[in-house]
Amino acid sequence: MKSLQDLLYRVPIIEVFGSTNQQVSQICQDSRLVHPKDVFVAVKGEHTDGHQHISAALNAGASVIVCEHIPADILPEITYVRVSDSARSLAVLAANFYENPAQKLKIIGVTGTNGKTTVATILHQLMLELGVGAGLISTVCIKINEQKLPASHTTPDALQLHYYFNEMLIAGCSYCFMEVSSHALVQQRTAGIPFTGALFTNITHDHLDYHQTFQQYIGAKQLLFNGLSKGSFAITNIDDKNGLIMVQNTGARVLKYALHRPADYTAKIIEKLLHGLHLYLDGKDSWFKLTGTFNAYNLLCAYATACELGFNKDEILLGLSKVTGAPGRFQIHISPNNRIGIVDYAHTPDALQNVLETIKELNHHSGKIIVVVGCGGDRDNEKRPKMGKIASYFADLAIFTSDNPRSEPADKILQMMLTGVPYAQKSKVQLIENRKSAIETAVTLAEPNDIILVAGKGHETYQEIQGTKYPFDDFKIIQEILK
Repeated sequence: MKSLQDLLYRVPIIEVFGSTNQQVSQICQDSRLVHPKDVFVAVKGEHTDGHQHISAALNAGASVIVCEHIPADILPEITYVRVSDSARSLAVLAANFYENPAQKLKIIGVTGTNGKTTVATILHQLMLELGVGAGLISTVCIKINEQKLPASHTTPDALQLHYYFNEMLIAGCSYCFMEVSSHALVQQRTAGIPFTGALFTNITHDHLDYHQTFQQYIGAKQLLFNGLSKGSFAITNIDDKNGLIMVQNTGARVLKYALHRPADYTAKIIEKLLHGLHLYLDGKDSWFKLTGTFNAYNLLCAYATACELGFNKDEILLGLSKVTGAPGRFQIHISPNNRIGIVDYAHTPDALQNVLETIKELNHHSGKIIVVVGCGGDRDNEKRPKMGKIASYFADLAIFTSDNPRSEPADKILQMMLTGVPYAQKSKVQLIENRKSAIETAVTLAEPNDIILVAGKGHETYQEIQGTKYPFDDFKIIQEILK
């Protein structure tokens, strides 16, 4: 247990109210031991405001309230600490409670619209191949060396983050590779984390339901790089038109990677096959188990990062040749009669187009391309027609189905996707609301050498409908049906 002074260290305090009316300097010298359940931090969230739950927290036993607004009715036996930003204060409190574990790890943050999970996962797998202890914080899962824990968000809240950092230290980890979402950056979940390095993959249309405009979305991503110290590094993809914008205000050392432009780290694609990728990377012929242009970028980004962390280049390439990437990212299953099923998390227009373009390039037997795809409910409406248009353009048959409709009617989402389909492509589109039926239909219509892409959910093992999460695993289902 910590003293109140220990917990409040580095928290910018505006004022303190309490039973003895002590001043800030005095309250911070209070030697009382504070149990973690005794402190309640009122944070303003996206859907609710923690200040509305202060009474409930007091009833549950809280004795210290950290908030931005002091309640009208204060209790004499309770200590109230007013701060300017509760979310940022929670990050500092969490770090202090776990004795600042992030300062004892080398933490690499990965941000961008697509590729975050794969890059972070590749780096984690690479470290284990090199015999180095490492943690992973990703959309798919949390990993402490080989131990796997479930993940509920791309980036956990500040209290969970520092708990995981502490567990990684206990397990002997030296590194942590973590996805950093735009939501997390705006909501201060990563405030105060001393990142050793930050990586930018790409940025495309996504999360505008939250950020409102594309410029605000870019600005949110920039926060990761703006907060880097001079002793850290930033690695950015300059084939993306916003790659240099990301790092324009950073104090870190900037490194660039690209497939099509001169950069600090470059690679050339020699051959792409369903079962792997041949690259000329940093002057050496290399073979990898991952495939597709997007994975060429992901591998190059991981290679650059490992080099900047000081690992031997030959050992890095050998390790990268063994990595398998993240579940639900271009995950392939081939049936005995050579019908090819691919599951991918592609849930943005750009990601869907990248995956379908890759499939076209890998379709050496000229089989039909069948795509099963939907769009999530209660999320960015603008991308739905775009996703519909892309699916109908690249596929021989596009089946629009439910993704995670959440509180929205699934048929309404499908109709919005259909509005983006040009008249000439409408004959290639079917609407099948039930996702399992849509996958079964795709497999039934497929012939040998045809490729079935099931897009949008990737690693997820549930489908969320009207507030309930039902078990649903795209990859398991397509494996079963292909049998």
